[in-house]
Amino acid sequence: MSAKLLRPVAIAGTGKYLPEKVLTNADLQRMVETTDEWIVERTGIKERRIAGPDEATSDLAIKAGRDALENAGIKAEDLDLIIVATVTPDMAFPATACFVQKALGAPKATCLDVSAACSGFLYGLELARQFIATGSAEKALVIGADKLSAIIDWTDRNTCVLFGDGAGAAVLKPAGEGTGEILSAYSGSNGNLDEILHVPGGGSRHPLTAENIGSKANTMKMSGREVYRHAVQTMIAAAKEAIARAGLTPDDIECFIPHQANLRIIETIADKLDLPMERFFVNLESYGNTSAAAVAIALDEAQRSGRIKRGDHILMVVFGGGLTWASSVVRW
Repeated sequence: MSAKLLRPVAIAGTGKYLPEKVLTNADLQRMVETTDEWIVERTGIKERRIAGPDEATSDLAIKAGRDALENAGIKAEDLDLIIVATVTPDMAFPATACFVQKALGAPKATCLDVSAACSGFLYGLELARQFIATGSAEKALVIGADKLSAIIDWTDRNTCVLFGDGAGAAVLKPAGEGTGEILSAYSGSNGNLDEILHVPGGGSRHPLTAENIGSKANTMKMSGREVYRHAVQTMIAAAKEAIARAGLTPDDIECFIPHQANLRIIETIADKLDLPMERFFVNLESYGNTSAAAVAIALDEAQRSGRIKRGDHILMVVFGGGLTWASSVVRW
């Protein structure tokens, strides 16, 4: 199909779900050698949410999905596509999206998972946009959901203070009168940097056994300084690319929604783009880094709080393990 025949696509509604349990910096002080001041100064994070022992990733995703469908005024049975972006699936297979389909009651939806770490929601958003733009689907539900507490080494203060659990969602449909539009998207990867942020064990390369279970190979490993450096570089480049593809300039963007990983990273990006922090939506102080859910949760909170209004231009930009990165400009 010619690009000229592709139909525009809009975000019709958003939703989120955060587990009830709050883990504060004071709580972490009793678990590892750290302090509230140390965590806030280096990350900006004050607390994060932790899923219960009986809550799986699909449980978080289902609740966020229902919230988004209600916000969009769309019934689950009308969905043609469900995409769940996650690195903590319920199990190896079926896809977590299939569990979401079952719970929501969306019998005609094609279901699949996307694994791109913190970039997953925007990867999924672009996949769904292409399905709708080409006429392969009419309505899609995209969810970013992760239970990172399940893959965290709670004795490693360099990682355990950063992450939390949650889910965010968006419903997509063809753009029409009175709706916004996804104007551009950009994504990329660099597999040469796989080891700076990864979970080495638990897959087919290094399966867990009785002999190695104590090595904690199935928990997250991170080279913090390298991640910081590449995060700043890739997010700035991705932001500029998506803005250019939309035919806009940074000054045209009313609201920047960056990946909610670290306040220092966001402040550096704002400085490099010569933009005030007031243009950036930040909620990481309450949730920490929720991986694929982070930018989706932030988008939902930004639109429900009135931070973004009809006609505003929004930039979402993320990076994650892989390394992966993605960005998207939306006219609300």
